Amino acid sequence: MMGLLDMHLLAGNQQALNILLKCADWFLRFTDEISRETMDNMMDLQETGGIMEVWADLYAVTGDPRHLELMRRYERPRLTEPVLRGEDVLTNRHANTTIPEIQGCARAYEVTGEERYRRIVEQYWDLAVTRRGAFATGGQTCGEIWTPMQVQSSRLGEDTQEHCVVYNMIRLADYLYRWTGDVKYADYIEQNLYNGILAQTFWYSSTRDTFCQPQEPEVGIVSYYLPLAPGSYKKWGSKTQHFWCCHCTAVQSNARFREYIYYQSQQEITVAQYIPSQLETQQDGTAIKMELNRDPLSSSSLTLGTENFCLDRLPDFDVYHLQIQGNGTSFRLRLRCPWWLKQPMKCWVNGQIQELSPQNGYLVLERTWQEDQVDILLPKGITCWPLADRPTTLAFLYGPVVLAGLIDREITLTGDLSHPETIVQTQNERQWDNWLLGFSTVGQLENFSLIPLYEVGKETYTVYFPIQEKTDHS
Repeated sequence: MMGLLDMHLLAGNQQALNILLKCADWFLRFTDEISRETMDNMMDLQETGGIMEVWADLYAVTGDPRHLELMRRYERPRLTEPVLRGEDVLTNRHANTTIPEIQGCARAYEVTGEERYRRIVEQYWDLAVTRRGAFATGGQTCGEIWTPMQVQSSRLGEDTQEHCVVYNMIRLADYLYRWTGDVKYADYIEQNLYNGILAQTFWYSSTRDTFCQPQEPEVGIVSYYLPLAPGSYKKWGSKTQHFWCCHCTAVQSNARFREYIYYQSQQEITVAQYIPSQLETQQDGTAIKMELNRDPLSSSSLTLGTENFCLDRLPDFDVYHLQIQGNGTSFRLRLRCPWWLKQPMKCWVNGQIQELSPQNGYLVLERTWQEDQVDILLPKGITCWPLADRPTTLAFLYGPVVLAGLIDREITLTGDLSHPETIVQTQNERQWDNWLLGFSTVGQLENFSLIPLYEVGKETYTVYFPIQEKTDHS
């Protein structure tokens, strides 16, 4: 039904809308004959999914009160009422039977303006994310159920982080980000994009060296789960031998990157994700264009304004160039300052450094835009992410990217957690003109390599390691 509505909204297909309207008539007759108690029992046993959301979407198109009534009938009060009261009804509960229903409440808020629906969504986020805590990947589930609040060490299994949950929680974060502009939701989206969507959908074996690789590269379409137990490996689905729910979700998740990059409101455009992209939109009736590109930093040095950066080693920063064709339009440009920054973020406009302090997690540029270039420098490095209930067992991230140790078991590392870069350092960092995100432990009884979790294919890997604290004074 969502596909039919998309055909109408995106392609102007009236026949698709007519079919959906007939579907709505059927569901009205169907639910007319069912008591509220029976509806509740059905929702407790089945994955009703996005059905409330599609009725809200349809109501936004038609304004028909019957479609509003359908939306209300498909709310799940045995879930939404305790959530609204702040009760933890999520622990050990199947996650993906609840997230789409909360998305239904989110869309209900947008089409009705009723604050109750918004409070349900905000309370759900508080229960599912804020109070629960997250793995280094950004996920909160294992075996398709919500982990207990702040309890993670006993939930590192083979079935951690279902892909469909990752996708639906990103969508929920997008709702909340559009309503609030709170940078924490954009940070959440970024962490789950790198360590969920990219780590679980579409892997193929390296073909950089054709002399050492098979003629036909091996391909994995989707990994239903993202295991986080020591000595894990991804179980990839194929094109024809498997057909999981995550195969379908992978199509959606990889088609929606563009929706999380730019956000526009009156007199303001936000760059929320640093993903190479192009934007064409209007501001105050004037057409404007933006193009965001990542600098490969492949030369021996880089000059931004009056500053020169040596690139003889893996740069401890990313640089993006944002080209703007503003055509004399005035608006605020907000650039997200990610949570993982190691130093203050910098930006230049047409080669001139901008002396800016973050405002609620953003650098804000307000000017009349013509043909302008904004250069953005994001300092990054190694960061530790501990388990909530075992703070001396942790994962390593490089910027927002979780690093996976290529080792088949858990081993204890020693080092200074206030300086994780002394435990994990670069290895095999350059090939031709490309920087590689290769790392290795140093100073350990047994050293091993680490690579981005999203690059892991068939390797056995471990993400979390106990750390025996050691400083220069101990």
